Amino acid sequence: MARDPSLIIRNGTVVDGTGAKPFEADVAIEGGKIVAVERKIAARGAEEIDAKGQMVAPGLVDIHTHYDGQVTWSGEVTPSSQLGVTTVLMGNCGVGFAPVRKDDHGLLIKLMEGVEDIPEPVLSAGLPWNWESFGDYLDALDARQYDADIATQLPHAALRVYVMGERGVDREPATEADCQEMRRLSAEAMRQGALGFGTSRTINHKASDGRHIPTLTAEESELTAIAMGMKDAGTGVMQIVSDLRDIDAEIAMLRRIMEKSGRPLSISLAQNDRAPDRWRQTLGLISRAVDDGLPVKAQVCGRAIGLMLGLELTRNPFFTHPTYKKIAHLPLAQRVAEMRKPEVRAAILSEQPLNHRDVLERIANFDKIFVLGDPPDYEQAPEQSLAGIARRTGKRAEEIAYDVLLEREGSGMLYVPILNYVTGNLDTTREMLTHRDTLPGLGDGGAHVGIICDASTPTFLLTHWARDRKRGAKLPIETVISRQARETAAAVGLNDRGVIAAGYKADINVIDFDRLTLRAPEVAYDLPTGGRRLMQRAEGYVATIVSGAVVRREGADTGARPGRLVRGARRAQA
Repeated sequence: MARDPSLIIRNGTVVDGTGAKPFEADVAIEGGKIVAVERKIAARGAEEIDAKGQMVAPGLVDIHTHYDGQVTWSGEVTPSSQLGVTTVLMGNCGVGFAPVRKDDHGLLIKLMEGVEDIPEPVLSAGLPWNWESFGDYLDALDARQYDADIATQLPHAALRVYVMGERGVDREPATEADCQEMRRLSAEAMRQGALGFGTSRTINHKASDGRHIPTLTAEESELTAIAMGMKDAGTGVMQIVSDLRDIDAEIAMLRRIMEKSGRPLSISLAQNDRAPDRWRQTLGLISRAVDDGLPVKAQVCGRAIGLMLGLELTRNPFFTHPTYKKIAHLPLAQRVAEMRKPEVRAAILSEQPLNHRDVLERIANFDKIFVLGDPPDYEQAPEQSLAGIARRTGKRAEEIAYDVLLEREGSGMLYVPILNYVTGNLDTTREMLTHRDTLPGLGDGGAHVGIICDASTPTFLLTHWARDRKRGAKLPIETVISRQARETAAAVGLNDRGVIAAGYKADINVIDFDRLTLRAPEVAYDLPTGGRRLMQRAEGYVATIVSGAVVRREGADTGARPGRLVRGARRAQA
């Protein structure tokens, strides 16, 4: 080394991200990069961290988030940045805020509100709208500093509306002229720094006014044109979430697009209660495509995708009950006081939810509702459900739910695993996670602020799969780290991070692995206008380092903001 490093992490157990077995070493950092990984480094660092007995691992890379709005008003990419994540990729599921014409601001807000459960008042107050083109949006982000690196994709819904106007909103087929303009803008966005393009083909994605997302029925010619724009630029990954209503036809279409454009594809994959084996069929078709030389990965969640229910949250098991609806508008303290009245309790518990399939199957299906606990248990046996507790205690499950919601002055929460939990365990999830053609993702950090709190999934991979699991086989820590750091980064072209080796970006976590613990989700009111969101913390991250600067110590923000917008793919540095 030409000079003493700015930071040396000494005596740690290095899990380097390559999948190799852990080893003891010092790690030296200078100029935002790792400059040496050696058994003993003689030089002295301007700052040193003694990591004896602790794990030194690459920063986690989360490729499925929705911080598109938050990063325009905040330098904290939370909750992800306080959970060991040092790079996030936004612009997923086709929703985002650029390109956009001034008259369409409200439309894109409604889309994000409906698809990703981020309230309109928060977005209206927080978004500065100091952009029109996608490049303008990147410039606005480039002018800011963060506690993690951010990267983004071109969102299909915004692009479609920008090119087609109301025709795009109404899901009319794109004309040849529309397709050529989307191709031009796609190429332009990739050249300006987008890592890819995100779209949605699921009926679950609707704007807050009830309209389906504009991309739902986009034709093959439109998707091909956008992919060809990526080919023109020579870069970018296609990201898609789809219902796969006709699996064979949909996968065949995606294959044709990949064959013509040469661009890689990432497609979301989960197990659905209504079609519990469809994921396996889908993955088989994906594997066949990979065997044929096509670059495609299925993106899977590292645990059940779950809803959080509570009186402070978007939904609870009683939110459609007539008596509850009469008091739902009250501030929390007043609502709790009302619910504690015997006559109100009796009335609510005597009522049935409105006959909405979603309510009956998910929100009021007590065989699939659990008390999550603190630390949270995301793999509980069926007998631990509220229905299971009711059978053992002789109480009604509704009564148990009611009492839990009133705990801690109305801040009690319940957990409903809605995907990946058909068999009442995470065996299917493990099978997905360990498959050759998958990557971990779908944590949705920054989104679903009142009903889902899965941004902690990257940390959950470490705690549950590599250490704590009791209801089945675990995974080696070196496998988990490689999957959630090097492999996720490489899948979106960020080959400069995810590995602890000389020349790589100095994004690192120092972890007291024995102490690493997720805490229960909690509600914070820290969004613009005092907006509410679900948050989650972890204990045991001794230090989180981004570009060589410590951004968190023992979970506390240091105030350092070395994170930047990442423009375009990155190569590994020798």
